[in-house]
Amino acid sequence: MVQTVRRNSSGVRRQTRAQGRAGQVRRARAQTAGFLDRTMNALPFTEEQWHRFFTVLILAAALAVLVVVARVTGLTALAERQVAVMAANAGFKVVNIDVRGTQRMNPARVYEKALAAEESSMVLLDLAALREDILRLSWVADARVSRQLPDTLVIDIVERQPHAVLRRGDRLVLIDLDGVELEPVAASEIGDLMVVQGPGAQGRVRDLEKLLDAAPALRPQIRAAEWVGNRRWNLTFATGQQLFLPEGRELSAASLISFARADGVHRLIGGEVVRFDMRNAPRTYLQVPGRADRELDMQQGSES
Repeated sequence: MVQTVRRNSSGVRRQTRAQGRAGQVRRARAQTAGFLDRTMNALPFTEEQWHRFFTVLILAAALAVLVVVARVTGLTALAERQVAVMAANAGFKVVNIDVRGTQRMNPARVYEKALAAEESSMVLLDLAALREDILRLSWVADARVSRQLPDTLVIDIVERQPHAVLRRGDRLVLIDLDGVELEPVAASEIGDLMVVQGPGAQGRVRDLEKLLDAAPALRPQIRAAEWVGNRRWNLTFATGQQLFLPEGRELSAASLISFARADGVHRLIGGEVVRFDMRNAPRTYLQVPGRADRELDMQQGSES
């Protein structure tokens, strides 16, 4: 009896097709991996920077999951703490503090404010609160606080500019154009800054500058200004001579212009007159030591 052995041709064909597909998959994976490697190598990033990028990506994904879980369960605080722990373990915590823009102020004042954030998670760091705290420093006009991942806190400072010196008895304090006190200063360090004094003078610095703009030729020669009775200014020149101005913004500016014109004709500043009293403008009274007061007509330039 003859037995006939039949081969399962369909099974062989299926196996062959499966092997072919597996080979195609392997080749496709190899091509994809090669393409990704070439693409990553072509980009201007180091391996460390790629590592940071993927770490941030993973943290962002974890954060998104935790936010969803927190909203569903109501455990928001717990989720925030968990994210902070993950970020800190990944190296995203404050290690370095970079303070920029300080020229006159002591940067240590800013570091003192920022040190509380040291070793804190970069994720939970309250930048707005830290900025508000820094803005309370007298020298700081504005500030910007930012993260520089993975571990640096950057603080950019805009300083106030010293504009004048406020005298309070024997105490001298630098102030800016808005009258904000900056720090005490010694008399030997004043330089060309004007000294202002009198009750309310601190809040009148801008008004004083507008007044002096009416006679710019006199501005470099004025060393001090006293706000008197909350209504008018007495100016003191570098020569020690004084000019008493009348009340009122317009009248005092007009009187200052008249005095500047008369000084240009008669060289009043540096002369023998120690006080020019223009409180009763347009009349001006001159005080000379050892002599009776004289009246000067600023319009005509004649004395009486």
